[in-house]
Amino acid sequence: MLRIMGLDLGDKTIGVSISDETKLIAQGLCTIKRKSLEEDLTSLRKIIEDNNISEVVIGLPKNMDNTIGIRGNKSIEFAEIIRENFKAAEVILWDERLTTVFAERTLLEANVKRKNRKKVIDKIAAVLILQNYLDSLFNLKS
Repeated sequence: MLRIMGLDLGDKTIGVSISDETKLIAQGLCTIKRKSLEEDLTSLRKIIEDNNISEVVIGLPKNMDNTIGIRGNKSIEFAEIIRENFKAAEVILWDERLTTVFAERTLLEANVKRKNRKKVIDKIAAVLILQNYLDSLFNLKS
């Protein structure tokens, strides 16, 4: 059964989430510590192959006025790299405005200590990106 992967890109880490087999629920998988593009792609290739990924949803950080800034351009460039290297997977850029804010708020409400929040914030943001995308697919079907 095919799954969908969600990515929250940062300069130091990549938060990774995957869908369940029904493509209804996103779950956090891991946080990749970025070392080099080659190592990032090796890590992502393993995840894609091990989890039978058919689509990759990459968070696109837009400004509140809907323009694309430096971070957004980095996501667009990374999406192109993913398309070139993983031709079997469809790549989707998904508006991720405020997902990191919501992830931070969720962790604060759960009383997660600051040190521990830093370790999981990108993974939680990836879950929110992917879950928003999955919800949109479900809403289109109903």
